[in-house]
Amino acid sequence: MAYEWIIDALDQTWESIDRTLRPHSLEAYDAPTPCPGWSVRDVLSHLVGFELMSRGEPVPLHEGLWPDYVKNPLGEINEAFVERYRSKSGIEVLDLFRETAHQSLEALRGRSDNDWEKVGWSPEGERPYHRFQETRVLDSWIHLQDIRDALLEPADDHGPGEEIVVNRVEGALPFVLGKKVRAPEGVLVQINLSGRLARTILLGVHGGRAIAVERISSTPNFELTTPVSLFWRRAAGRITANALLNASATDVRGDAVLATSFAEALAIIS
Repeated sequence: MAYEWIIDALDQTWESIDRTLRPHSLEAYDAPTPCPGWSVRDVLSHLVGFELMSRGEPVPLHEGLWPDYVKNPLGEINEAFVERYRSKSGIEVLDLFRETAHQSLEALRGRSDNDWEKVGWSPEGERPYHRFQETRVLDSWIHLQDIRDALLEPADDHGPGEEIVVNRVEGALPFVLGKKVRAPEGVLVQINLSGRLARTILLGVHGGRAIAVERISSTPNFELTTPVSLFWRRAAGRITANALLNASATDVRGDAVLATSFAEALAIIS
């Protein structure tokens, strides 16, 4: 199967969530995560709910006003499923998550390559099914780190999810620089990421468009050096622009105003 690697990535990520939480007491599930308003149990409930919705299960009914942190229709769907399971214990939700994940993996393994190529709904709009499921890896892997951060248990088994996250962010950087920052013609940017997925990313604005470039012949307007872990956390909105720029492991050279605008615009994964 052409997309077996996506199934393996989901399997590994979901199994890591289960393995991380299984030994913990019930109190651990109430720990707040970096997701506004959500505990560890709520993050699990979201993952369960999204899988159920993807299979066609109706969204639970909601009465009253939405919490302030719910900003859009997709957020309302997520919150409706989270609310459904708030009366359950953490271990009950974890057991439901394990069962739901197993069912989803079995269904994915039964799909043909043609099924994976079909275009349909996704949180990003109409996309091929393989892109949708790749986004499921991204979302699940980031939430795995949310859980680890809430439990104060960072881990080094980054897995394939990290590669998807970092590659997605890298691919969106021209959009950040050109459309969100609106950097002027001729601006050059160099981003140096350190860690397991270390890389140097070069961006330039040419002909009114921000693009990735292979080399630059002059000093960049600003150069940002930071660990991969801080970079993706900012892109996912888990830390602020100031936290990224002022971290001891971050170094910024050149135009500080432009660098700040870039860091503020970098939050692109909702």
